[in-house]
Amino acid sequence: MSTHRPRRSRRLPLLAVVAVAGIAAPSVAAADTPATTDTNRPTAVQALADYYQDAMGKNGPELKAALHTIISDQTKVSYDEVWDALQSTDEDPDNPSNVILLYSGRSQAKDANGGDPDDWNREHVWAKSHGDFGTATGPGTDLHHLRPENVTVNSIRGNKDFDNGGQDVSGAPGNRTDDDSFEPRDQVKGDVARMILYMAVRYDGDDGFADLEPNDNVDNGSAPHIGRLSVLKEWSAEDPPDAFEKNRNQVIYDSFQHNRNPFIDHPEWVDSIWK
Repeated sequence: MSTHRPRRSRRLPLLAVVAVAGIAAPSVAAADTPATTDTNRPTAVQALADYYQDAMGKNGPELKAALHTIISDQTKVSYDEVWDALQSTDEDPDNPSNVILLYSGRSQAKDANGGDPDDWNREHVWAKSHGDFGTATGPGTDLHHLRPENVTVNSIRGNKDFDNGGQDVSGAPGNRTDDDSFEPRDQVKGDVARMILYMAVRYDGDDGFADLEPNDNVDNGSAPHIGRLSVLKEWSAEDPPDAFEKNRNQVIYDSFQHNRNPFIDHPEWVDSIWK
């Protein structure tokens, strides 16, 4: 990995954010030192609030603009570095030698990555042709929407928009697809929605890349849009962030990009921005 810049002063202690996110903290968490001995250490709730302090009390376009500023403060990784990063962000909690594949849900060896049909590769959840950013450092390498997936299943998804319906996807139970859309399994529907909405807030056209925006269409082609927004909102509400998704957000923040997906920390902001 390339050398990261100094971390931001607003960066949160791992255990503090883990506690807020609802992830079980390690058993050694602060057991030896009573909290009252360090009156200068912020509470877990305050620590996360500090990261989002400039967004608090806002909604609609003002909230979106504030979040854009906050999460744009990030360390970028190269496309080659994504291989190693995904081995950390998507590590199987029950088998540290494996990663969990997004759509199929299968646990697969970390070193079984590449271009063969049974390998896993780097899935761009916001399809890289939607806005034509390819694998350029920035949207093309942003870990908040890159996930491990089986090469064959990744090819079946292709650059399709997201929507309900279609035929079952071979090798990925619970996923369905048709000519212009892809429906992920229920366990990651919210994950997919929050990744898409993160991209829409992070990349708004001020950094040389396209202004990415979800819409309520499918078959968006190379336009910088992905749909259906109404379905993505439903998925986010029906499948709230789980421990795996929260931990992934934290690993990206701690070890790689040092920014967060706000819709994992605050799912209620989805409806605040996209009414």
